Amino acid sequence: MADRRAGRPDRPVELWAEDECRLGLKPAARRVWCLRGVRPACSGRHRFEWLYVYGFARPSTGQTVSVILPRVNAELMGQALAEFARQADPLGEKLLVLLVDNAGWHVAKRLAVPANVALYRLPPCAPGLQPVEPLWPLLREAVANRELSGMAELEARVLRRTQWLAEHPDVARGAAGFHWAVALAG
Repeated sequence: MADRRAGRPDRPVELWAEDECRLGLKPAARRVWCLRGVRPACSGRHRFEWLYVYGFARPSTGQTVSVILPRVNAELMGQALAEFARQADPLGEKLLVLLVDNAGWHVAKRLAVPANVALYRLPPCAPGLQPVEPLWPLLREAVANRELSGMAELEARVLRRTQWLAEHPDVARGAAGFHWAVALAG
């Protein structure tokens, strides 16, 4: 980060992190309270359709940007990056340093990265370093223990939850505010 700031002292530099989360129509069961001796009922049909949430979080402030797309690949990652850059820096005045893992669509040669975004790859086999990972349980709660009628309902629920997270940066910061990422951003 210091190198990036020194290279362009006139341009603000922000540290963000990105990861993807797959959510689908297969029921996500969670523990529930019930009377002793009574087995809780949980209905659901196993259907194998899903969508992906490309989640961007700024660990120092808790700001989040989410893009919902049907799959993960280099082309869609480029679209997600473009939408992220548009929302996080509408005027194009900042440099957005983005922590990503080494997924194939993050390292693809054909990945279109906006000019104001710089990708920084985390070490391989280290998902514990990804600040966005702790946000996924908060997102999955929107669909836990529910039977969804279809993809439209799933997308509506996920969209409401991502909007809620965007409106509550203190919750996102508590989950994604890894001490090393906050220190690095400062």
